[in-house]
Amino acid sequence: MAQPGTSRATAIWALVVTSVAGFMAALDNLVVTTALPSIRKDLGGGLTDLEWTVSAYTLTFAVLLMFGAALGDRFGRRRMFAIGLTVFTAASAAAALAPGMGELIAARAVQGVGAAMLLPLTLTLLSAAVPAERRGTAFGIWGAVNGLAVATGPLIGGTLTEHFSWQWIFWLNVPIGLLLLPLALLRLGESRGPNPRLDLPGTVLASAGLFGIVYGLVRSQPDGWTSTPVLTGLIAGPLVLAAFVWYELRAANPMLPMRLFRSRAFSTINVASLLMFVGMFGSIFLLSQFMQGVQGYTPVEAGVRMLPWTGMPMIVAPLAGFVSDRIGGRPVVAVGLALQAAGLALFALVAATNVSYATLIPALVVSGTGMALYFAPSSNLVMSSVRPDEQGIASGANNAMREVGGSLGVAVLSSVFSSQGGYTSAQSFVDGLTPALWVGAAAVAVAAAVVALPASPRRRAVDLPSHPPVAVS
Repeated sequence: MAQPGTSRATAIWALVVTSVAGFMAALDNLVVTTALPSIRKDLGGGLTDLEWTVSAYTLTFAVLLMFGAALGDRFGRRRMFAIGLTVFTAASAAAALAPGMGELIAARAVQGVGAAMLLPLTLTLLSAAVPAERRGTAFGIWGAVNGLAVATGPLIGGTLTEHFSWQWIFWLNVPIGLLLLPLALLRLGESRGPNPRLDLPGTVLASAGLFGIVYGLVRSQPDGWTSTPVLTGLIAGPLVLAAFVWYELRAANPMLPMRLFRSRAFSTINVASLLMFVGMFGSIFLLSQFMQGVQGYTPVEAGVRMLPWTGMPMIVAPLAGFVSDRIGGRPVVAVGLALQAAGLALFALVAATNVSYATLIPALVVSGTGMALYFAPSSNLVMSSVRPDEQGIASGANNAMREVGGSLGVAVLSSVFSSQGGYTSAQSFVDGLTPALWVGAAAVAVAAAVVALPASPRRRAVDLPSHPPVAVS
């Protein structure tokens, strides 16, 4: 909660520092996508290595997000934010200096650790610095800046790769991190959460379960679905996640309180976030390579041509926020997810080795509009669905769902791609791309249905909060 004496300058500095830090962490989700062909050419490796270049970041990011929020509650949010920023900056430099794929993947995993420590604390630090009546606006600006990272990620990655080298997509983080660190220590106020205890068993169970599933999916094509490592990951992973849920239901200080999921608003937006990122992230991973490997565009040209999709949030997000203030966030999110699914379906319908860019524009615009309508109100829906003292864990849970969705999306869609096509020719790539896009479209369509499904009167009564919401969606 913001303190009564919070000054305007403190709130502005908190907004600047947390937004830029969030931008940096979100940027590294997508900045690597347009650099993948150059990384593959420079360091070698196949599809599996490229998957891990993306998934090593998103997976460690996802499984440690809630733990990062808990560390902030225990040791101080500003302190852990600064430590996370330091880890992220150092790992970025290590990724830029990596001599091989193994070292790059390891550095990306450490980057994810740093991002998991800093990102969930951005919203709690911002919430503590901004008065309650202005948090909706502050969250909107924070979300728009993070949306800008999604919008410019492929373009920034393509520009740096083409005009400098792929290493510069990681060097970019170093001066930003070095600039933010003293600002965070000097300008942000310190705060702690109500639950100072750490849930180490829960963290281990969640991490092991998610890793097993993603590992099994990533290795399914090179090793075979019936190989021992793949079967072990795909069987043990869900079992360990079930054990995680069982433990969290009984733990005195759970990392993820299962009672939060009794709220329909909280549970539906988290399920939708996971499915949205399965479809969106997995599709961008493949389409960025399609633009270069099949269409023959340079990294910059590919990044520019992705802008009607990734850049649309900058145009549509303000309108989406305006509309959600008047009709509620849930219908806006539902429409956005439906449009994102429709856009991916359009991609699948027109994908071909000789398809013109003009033919792709409608799919790009529809997908971008849908993504903007989803991003704008979703953070506010999450933060409004829990008590103020639960905002940190709610933010961590939602971001974890997104990152888990991203990891699963890359793994699932790449597995579909590999089973139907490959890199041997342009036609082979399209043969694998088309069914993968249909899978992505289906995942997002299910997310739209989950959000749009009306609650029964009985469930609606249960879901009414017993406390004033943080912000009206």
